Order: sequence, then structure tokens, then C-alpha cells
Amino acid sequence: MLSIPRLLREIGRGRDGARDLDEAEAYTLFAAMLDGGLDALELGAVLIAFRMKSESKAELLGFFRACEDRLIRLRKPSGKLLPVIIPSYNGARHQANLTPLLALLLQRFGVPVLVHGPLEGMDRVGTASIFRELGILPCATLAKAQDALDKTGLAFVPTQVTAPGLNNLLALRARLGVRNSAHSLVKMIDPIEGDSVRLVSVSHPEYLIKMRDFFVTNRATALLLRGTEGEAFANPKRRPQMELFKNQMHQVLFEAESGPIAQLPRLPESIDADATAKWIRQALNGQVPLPTPLVNQLACCLYACGYAADLNQAKAIAAVETNHFVST
Repeated sequence: MLSIPRLLREIGRGRDGARDLDEAEAYTLFAAMLDGGLDALELGAVLIAFRMKSESKAELLGFFRACEDRLIRLRKPSGKLLPVIIPSYNGARHQANLTPLLALLLQRFGVPVLVHGPLEGMDRVGTASIFRELGILPCATLAKAQDALDKTGLAFVPTQVTAPGLNNLLALRARLGVRNSAHSLVKMIDPIEGDSVRLVSVSHPEYLIKMRDFFVTNRATALLLRGTEGEAFANPKRRPQMELFKNQMHQVLFEAESGPIAQLPRLPESIDADATAKWIRQALNGQVPLPTPLVNQLACCLYACGYAADLNQAKAIAAVETNHFVST
């Protein structure tokens, strides 16, 4: 039987004094959290306890299994290519949010793309608002999301459609003032049946290590990188390291750029949704050059989803189709 007071005595002692839960305990606890099985006081205490101590590998695995068991899934679109899953939960604060650009580039190659995230950007410019400016509306139901995936190959799905329990935990940020474990888990889920390529971004170096450990253990296919203000697109000013996890194998596809920036790319004039959407249209039409790190990431996705047989072929395809030199 789940005893919250007992668990809090274990996990509520801070970073140095807390005991980690094993995978089974973590599964049971997070399942109850997702299902509304804790009252408000208990839930707040648990979330803050994990905020203070951080999640262990076993806890992440347990939490993840609880999430996976409760996802409302979409059917995989027809075709041989793996869908690309892009979580978008941060938005733009200082740099323009180019998540929609990456999604639309992949769509051009016939790669099914599912973007999931909140409808509102809170104090940032969210992906949903940029998609609206581009004429792409959020899918309010699972049926509409499936129809969009099947007919256009691209769908923006609000979190509550596929993961209502996670959505409820994410919403508590406004009341608690800080992020919680759900903000990490929602970047790892796959709302489509079967395997997909998950774009997983992290902001802090310690979470890079945790995600590496997780995806080496898990059989999921994932492209891991340091995100741009938390979003899963490569920083257009300086390419981050991009790592592929597939069948429990780990491969660094691109090393992080270092040294001084030789030339800044031409980017949107401001971060607001209208200006960003206008620039994305220009980039897609070839009126402004695509930032090299985004073309690099496109090549990684084409390789990971099966469009190209190897990374060198993916680089060449991305270079030719975008009329861009892809750096090595």
C-alpha cells in the first residue's frame, strides 16, 4: 500500500540526505500522481521533494513507465519512416523559437512529425502561437490529430490530448513557482504507437548525463542535445553536440562548436510570433539562408528516421535540398 508519509521521510531530506526510490516504488508513486491519487498537500510535498533531491536513474525509469502506460496514443502513419516527436514546452524568451521551422523542414521530406506542448506560452512565445501565424492550428481531439498526421504529415497536439495526467502536473508550476519532474518526463514520451525519433533537449549538464544513462538503458530512439532556451532545436548561433540513441547504442553525430563565432546567422527581427512566422516563411522559400546548426540537425533527423542510410548521405541530402553547406 502506498504510504506518502513514509515515502516523504525517505525522499524529503534534500539532495544529500534523501534516499532514492527503486524503480517499482517510483512507478507506483508516479502512477498515483498521474491518476489523481494524492491530495493537494501530499502532491505538493512530493513534487518539491523531488525538486530538491532530483531524480535518480531508477526513479526516472519508474516514472517513465508510469507515463507510458497512461498515454493516449496515435496510430503510426503509413510508410517506412519513423515519425519524429518534438516536445515544445519552453518557448522563446531571448531568441526566436524555431521549433516550427524544424517541423516544417521535416514535413517537406515526407517525415511524419508530431509536436506536442501547451497551448499558451505563459510569459514566452510558444510554438502554438507561431504555428497559428503559419496557418497550423492545434488538434483539439485525438481524431483531429490522427487526421492531420495521416493527411499532412504534421500535427501540433496539446499535452492534455495525449497525456492528461502529465498535463495536470505541468499546470502546477503556476501554483508552486518551480518546475517539477513532469517537465522532464514530458520531453521523453512518445504519443505514437511503435518506435519514433524523440528530440530530447536539456538545459543543465547534469541532465545530459541522466538522459544518456536513461536512453542507453531504454530501447527508444532519441536525438539528445542542449536545447535553445529549453526548446529542442539546435541553437542557430552555435551548434550544440547532437547524440543519437538507437537500439541501446550511442553515437555522437555532431560535436559541439567551440571558439569564437565566425558569423552570426540572419535571424528574425524580434521573437514575437508574427515576426518569427514571417522569417520562417522566408527561410522555407529560400529568401533567407537557413542557419547551419538547423541544417545539421535536419541531417541528424533524416538519418535517425530512416530517410538516409547513413549520416554522410543525410548530410548530402540536407545540403542539396536546402541549398546549404552542411558542416562536419
